[in-house]
Amino acid sequence: MTFEIDAFGTIVIAVFVLFIGRILVQKISFLRNYNIPEPVVGGLIAAMVAFALYQFAGISATFSESIQKALMLMFFTSIGLSASFAKLKEGGRSLVLFLFCVAGFVLVQNAVGMSLAKALGLDPLIGLIVGSITLTGGHGTAGAWGTILESEHGIQGAVVLGMASATFGLVIGGVIGGPVAKFLIKRHKLATEGAHDEHDDTPAAEESAAFEFPRKTRLITSNNAITTLGMFSLCIFVANWMTEVSKGQWFELPTFVWALACGVLLRNFLEHVVKVKIFDRAIDVFGNASLSLYLVMALLSLQLWLLADLAGPLVIILLLQMVTLALYTSFVTFKVMGSNYDAAVLAAGHCGFGMGATPTAIANIQAVTNTYGPSHKAFLIIPLCGAFFIDIINAVVIQTIIKFF
Repeated sequence: MTFEIDAFGTIVIAVFVLFIGRILVQKISFLRNYNIPEPVVGGLIAAMVAFALYQFAGISATFSESIQKALMLMFFTSIGLSASFAKLKEGGRSLVLFLFCVAGFVLVQNAVGMSLAKALGLDPLIGLIVGSITLTGGHGTAGAWGTILESEHGIQGAVVLGMASATFGLVIGGVIGGPVAKFLIKRHKLATEGAHDEHDDTPAAEESAAFEFPRKTRLITSNNAITTLGMFSLCIFVANWMTEVSKGQWFELPTFVWALACGVLLRNFLEHVVKVKIFDRAIDVFGNASLSLYLVMALLSLQLWLLADLAGPLVIILLLQMVTLALYTSFVTFKVMGSNYDAAVLAAGHCGFGMGATPTAIANIQAVTNTYGPSHKAFLIIPLCGAFFIDIINAVVIQTIIKFF
């Protein structure tokens, strides 16, 4: 029996699950100490309950895809609206170094997946599916490339396999980021837990990066909220229109990329041409709210029973990918980025979109900084890298590899 939940019901359930995650993180020291994001905790509990209901009672639910898509587009729009060209320039050398770390891991991830697949007697392209297609690319990339691999390369069940792998990545990416950062911070004595709570070190709004202080007070009037909602709506409207216009064309891109790009253009046009001061705090609040709800809904919608259908070899590949990511971020990303506190937070963020998605990466670094203190560099670099560059890097690598098979 399958229940269909409408948009309002989906929001109610998502908020309830998010509150459960928040309570569990507050009450369970393990979750709090290892900086597991609240949306991941609540969403994972809900997904496990859904799995049990499906397995033992044959009950499942489908949630509103429209509201989940809208929240995802709002999140990526908020990144675009927060991306001032001045901040992009501020990223400078650190952003370039981090991009090299990310690009290097995409290559490592595919090498691990394809070599293990071949060693286990599977088609190497299956290793690519259980590589950057799903773990770096996420569910959207999994669906797009899965269809191509099924129709053009004869990989049966590529879409289902991709969705299951992306499911695993989304969960694990949100689980291992905090522990990796905690290990690095403790081992190198980079920060003291809770020390930053003794004073308010929040910078002025124009000096902070997107999503940097989600728990600080946001003084927003109705006029600010209406103006901000108007900017979000304009960006998403244009993104949907451009998706239709570009369909089948050489410049075809996913809707979220158009939303993000529109946000960047609108922000910098208003800021540098019209000379309008952008109210970043309102954008921050809209973005953080959509981020938390989107992550919960994504986990609510995941069919964990697909993982139960994976063959043993594929589970082995996924587990080794997890170990590889933890080692890479600890000994490569951390070292390249300077072996300091900012580098540890960046490592947590890299875990987020190395086996999940940009929202997971943001949630990871928020969880770490809520415990150990702010990291302006991480909140500057992670959104820019995750939104602007990682999908481009991943697409180029995947396309190049597939040409040889």
